[in-house]
Amino acid sequence: MPRTRRSTLIGLLAGGLLATFAGQPAKATPAVDTALVLAIDASGSIDPVEFQLQRDGIAAAATSPDFLDMLQFGRHGRVALAYVEWGGPGSARTQVDWMFVEDAEGAEAFATAVLAANRSPQSYNAIGDAITHSQELLVACPCQAERQVIDISGDNPDSRSLVPAPLARNRAIEAGITINALAILQDAFVGNSGKPWLVEAYERTVIGGPGAFVMTAVNRRDFQRALLDKMILEIAAGPRALAEAMARVENLPSVTFQ
Repeated sequence: MPRTRRSTLIGLLAGGLLATFAGQPAKATPAVDTALVLAIDASGSIDPVEFQLQRDGIAAAATSPDFLDMLQFGRHGRVALAYVEWGGPGSARTQVDWMFVEDAEGAEAFATAVLAANRSPQSYNAIGDAITHSQELLVACPCQAERQVIDISGDNPDSRSLVPAPLARNRAIEAGITINALAILQDAFVGNSGKPWLVEAYERTVIGGPGAFVMTAVNRRDFQRALLDKMILEIAAGPRALAEAMARVENLPSVTFQ
């Protein structure tokens, strides 16, 4: 990637981080650099093999040496992770509640919990309700987080939410939360902007907050690579950390500053 684009992305994301840090209340215990909700698509359109690929991808990303290395760049060297499955209207479910990761042992514990959870019963396709549920989960996090991030992954746009995705997104932004998305591409259809149509949909209706972005996976087997890249960027705190994160990311996302 050209140096100018990398510099622009670093500037956008760093500016978003500074906006997030501003006005933070007094630090509580335990303090974390990022509280991150991983909300994955468990809707009825996803077969058991595809679903397992997603769970395996989360476990592998959370225990990756690159992800663990990035923790050292945070002020606290610790993040809080939670795992949510979403699908039908009002049915998003917390499958793994908040766990703290600051080393390989904590990462392994989180990965084990994700892999051991029973799949939740879901229909499809309510991203707005997934955002609403994830925001409530962030409010309940037993931590003081310098950043709050919701990480939505899916293969289709919102269609049946009780709270439409744009409204849920706006409420989360008002609460100081950033929402990023991972678009699992099902076809090669390109929208008017030249981006994949699902990326366009997620940029328009799902993502928001400082430095929000959409990452793409070309299919579910690419989910692990894309999720790892996404998580590395999401926990990077400060310009030096972002520069390091971008050096480790295979395919930088399109970034929108909102």
